[in-house]
Amino acid sequence: MIALDTNILVYAHREDSPFHTKAFSLLKEISESKASWAIPYPCLHEFYAIVTHAKIFNPPTPIESAFEQMEAWLESPSLHLLGEAPRYFEILKQKMLAGKLQGAKVHDARIVSICIQNGVSLLYSSDRDFNKIAGLKIQNPLI
Repeated sequence: MIALDTNILVYAHREDSPFHTKAFSLLKEISESKASWAIPYPCLHEFYAIVTHAKIFNPPTPIESAFEQMEAWLESPSLHLLGEAPRYFEILKQKMLAGKLQGAKVHDARIVSICIQNGVSLLYSSDRDFNKIAGLKIQNPLI
């Protein structure tokens, strides 16, 4: 199963993104496919926080539009929303200790741990920091 990181969601949503066309096409193809795909809940939360933030986007996405976008993704019958499960803390601890992760990289370790425990084989992301966390294949579909 393929999971999508926050940046892919933001690029697909924000038409002013230089990666919008490619990310939008990718997300449309994945969401309309019969193959299972996933969004970790923290990525959905982060998507909302980023697109509605006035210091990041001028103008920011109106909050109603951000929710409409997320609800549109949720309509895909092949989408799985991923969250923490019983083995989550064990996996997170192992990833953080192995990579000596701290600060902002904790969020990335959280995403990787959630994906691993839910059987994700590939995470689409343009964030190179994920490459510092072993155990999950990361691919940037935008290049």
